[in-house]
Amino acid sequence: MKSKFLLMLISVVFFLNACSKDDNDAAEILETPVANAPKDVNDNGFKAKWNYVSHSKSYLLDVSTSEDFTTILPNYNSKEVTDLNEVVTGLTGGTQYYYRVRAKTEAQISDYSNVISVVTTGSNGIPEDPTFLKVKVNKLANPFFVGMAIKASQLTNGTPYDVILRNEFSSISAEYEMKMDQISTASGVYNWTVADKIVAYGNTNNINVHGHALVWHNAVPQWLKDFSGTDAEFAAEVKKYITDVVTHYAGKVKSWDVVNEAVDDNGGAMRNTIFLQRMGPNYVKDCFQWARNAAIAAGDTSLLLFYNDYATSTNIAKQDKVFAILEDLKTAKVIDGVGFQMHNTYLSPTKAQIETDLNRAVAKGLKIHVSELDIQVNQFNDISSFTNERRLAQKAKYKEMVKIYNALPAANKYALTIWGMKDNESWIPYSTELNHPGNDWPLLYDSNFAVKSSHTGFLEGLD
Repeated sequence: MKSKFLLMLISVVFFLNACSKDDNDAAEILETPVANAPKDVNDNGFKAKWNYVSHSKSYLLDVSTSEDFTTILPNYNSKEVTDLNEVVTGLTGGTQYYYRVRAKTEAQISDYSNVISVVTTGSNGIPEDPTFLKVKVNKLANPFFVGMAIKASQLTNGTPYDVILRNEFSSISAEYEMKMDQISTASGVYNWTVADKIVAYGNTNNINVHGHALVWHNAVPQWLKDFSGTDAEFAAEVKKYITDVVTHYAGKVKSWDVVNEAVDDNGGAMRNTIFLQRMGPNYVKDCFQWARNAAIAAGDTSLLLFYNDYATSTNIAKQDKVFAILEDLKTAKVIDGVGFQMHNTYLSPTKAQIETDLNRAVAKGLKIHVSELDIQVNQFNDISSFTNERRLAQKAKYKEMVKIYNALPAANKYALTIWGMKDNESWIPYSTELNHPGNDWPLLYDSNFAVKSSHTGFLEGLD
């Protein structure tokens, strides 16, 4: 009996020790480190930095020329470091690099940290200008709104999206969430929740809200596509929608794209949309008149109404048709401005083509909104990583675009809006319209919210 008791006691002690050991092991599982922005960036290197991780004995540092770390530098392939920083040397000037770290003990290695990007200085590059965009724009003799296309999910207080928006931008456009199929669920029935969040964010933070867009052929709600009434009844539904939306946001949304992309890409004809088919060739003017009437009825006499379209700088037949529509709307006194989307590449359009396009709007006395600016660098899928050559070419093209816009007469300036925040969230690589073959880096911030040379190019265009 005594032997059995001792055996049980030994088993209990062994079990408790094992549990205690497991608990200690669990408590000492390494957390994933957080990498910080680099310091002391120069021609040949920089200081990589990261936060302390409890129980770690050292850190493993990777440095790469590619964001996915398919090409890691030989001397920095899991280089073991016992400090919270490491001076990285032997690099090439004016080149994009990326780094990440893992924490290590004798027995464990943590997951990878976030990835930090850095561009070395040198003959091919300079440190990126940290000046906030709207701060520099607001110091101009004739300032304009600096805009960003956003999603409601990005507007949570304290997130990197929120911080960048409030620091850098003075205007926002909903990328998709204020279009007809997002708001209208049935005739006279609306879901305002998401759009209201966007508008409230802008109003609360003293950021201009540009409404995009009331009528677009790719955002028709299913109930309206299936509408079986007469053409006159169809037009009445569109009128009701425009009237209700403009009235709902009167005094809160300062401008609207009333009609988006009404002109076909071939031959300079009207695009054959459901609106053209059911409302006739005057539907664009009708929509503008309804929007103007709704604004006046709501007491919003300062609301600005825009027509918005793309590829008019290089497609002259399309450009001519757009300006014929603008002339008609101007004569009817129902339009204030025109949006030029400017989904450009680092090669096209040329400076002269852009200036010719915009100057036609100046001649008509219209406000100009560069409404959806991004600049592709990989439209032919001929690079697998963001090369230094393309980085500098993109920077120059952003500088050129901003310089052209800033040179416009004060009366014709409205806003210059970037179509998205981070490269990895851009619509371009996924566009069926563009038939884009691969990855691209078209915006002002990389996937880690770091400013790119394109951001510096924007600032230099203001000089």
